[in-house]
Amino acid sequence: MAAGQPEGEISRLTAVELRGALMSGALSSREVTAHFLSTIEAKNKQLGAFITVTAEQAMDDARAADNLHAKHARGHNVEQLPMLHGMPIAFKDLTDVAGVPTTHGSSALEHKRAPEDGALAAALKAHGALSLGKTQVPEFGLTAYSENRVAPPSRNPHSLGRSSGGSSGGSAAAVAAGLVPFAPGTDGGGSIRIPAGACGLVGLKPGRGVVPSGSSSGDAARLVVAGPLARTAEDAALLMDALVPRDQAPDGGYLANVGRAPGPLRIGLSLDSPWAGLYPFDIEQDAMDALAKGTELLCAAGHAVSEAQIRYDNRYPDAFTAAWTAGVGSARIAPQREALLTPLTRTFRRRAQQRSASKVNEALSLLRQFEHDTISQYSQWDVIATPTLAQTPRPIGWFTGGGHSGESWPHEWAGDADEDYKRQCEYAPWSSMVNVCGLPAISVPVHVTADGLPMGIQLIGRTGSELQLLQLAAVLGTSGAH
Repeated sequence: MAAGQPEGEISRLTAVELRGALMSGALSSREVTAHFLSTIEAKNKQLGAFITVTAEQAMDDARAADNLHAKHARGHNVEQLPMLHGMPIAFKDLTDVAGVPTTHGSSALEHKRAPEDGALAAALKAHGALSLGKTQVPEFGLTAYSENRVAPPSRNPHSLGRSSGGSSGGSAAAVAAGLVPFAPGTDGGGSIRIPAGACGLVGLKPGRGVVPSGSSSGDAARLVVAGPLARTAEDAALLMDALVPRDQAPDGGYLANVGRAPGPLRIGLSLDSPWAGLYPFDIEQDAMDALAKGTELLCAAGHAVSEAQIRYDNRYPDAFTAAWTAGVGSARIAPQREALLTPLTRTFRRRAQQRSASKVNEALSLLRQFEHDTISQYSQWDVIATPTLAQTPRPIGWFTGGGHSGESWPHEWAGDADEDYKRQCEYAPWSSMVNVCGLPAISVPVHVTADGLPMGIQLIGRTGSELQLLQLAAVLGTSGAH
């Protein structure tokens, strides 16, 4: 261990500080990797953040990183150290990592080792990051909670009886609990912002096409994009620098500019949701308190905040659901293994298979019109602000109606698929429409409940405003927001 850097201090470093220590040689990648693997060993059984831990491969990669650093230090003819040199991260178990099984959170699939890295893993490894393993997800990434039949549920580090959210729930739990310094997530309907809100993290969903490696096959509506889960806006900016090609990033990059406060912005506050017509929902007082705190901080930073009333097409829920579940209908699952699917997946898979191609095309067409109409309404403001979640983080088992706490696993899955889906839409009613519109959005922690649970606000920006959203998150963070 480097002088002046006790092992217990490593988890307290931000990702930006950790990167600096690795680049300077104050810490070796082997020291850092061993520390985080030890933390995972100590905490994961209780937390359920990781499905698979690849300790041996991680230490091999750390040794390679240290050898590269040694050559660089000796002035050998090697290229500049990569941006994320020796940084440990983890990938949600929807992402292929070479040599590691990809479960997709499903017992109905054979868990074969991936022959090669998927695009997201390849991109971050090329920047010097090393993987510690695969994190917990819901089956096929379909839900706002990370519970499945493959491994124990992912729990919220702030309250172990509650969910860490989904679908990037294992990654969010890992970051919030100090098992990794930061992590990439993917978001097709709120899957970065929901767990960020539940776990008290900064979670950025970039706009459509900003992160080339974030797209997903079978995503006809182009909903899915990769983005960062991090403890600070600066850490999220560092990961964005690795995710976005340099020629498409802001001049100087995200991290170099994140500390510059944006000029006065027009921010519209909205509680309107395209789900309200189908699922009228209540907003808990803690969600309103978070929005009030965020508003106070934004006003103090010089921004003009006013009420925004948005009208949404009441045909949206059916159209989104058709697009969101289309991929699970085409998943290759042996007939004899269908019974191993969770009730929600099985129900929506059957409906997707029964839906005609013309009905899917009709839904996609409606979503494109929804995108046009919604962006037109948002254009009166620079940013739209909502609570991230309408409710505090939900108990384990709450969505499935089984009433289980996850203490005994595996458990019997009970409840009704439609009630499960309804509860998710009521929990996170301001998420999916952002994906449909292809806009960037960020969840920022601003409030802590009396029970110690984090609550955040969501800021939805204009196309290309990822840096601006990170700058706003940095302002909120330095204002004592969390």
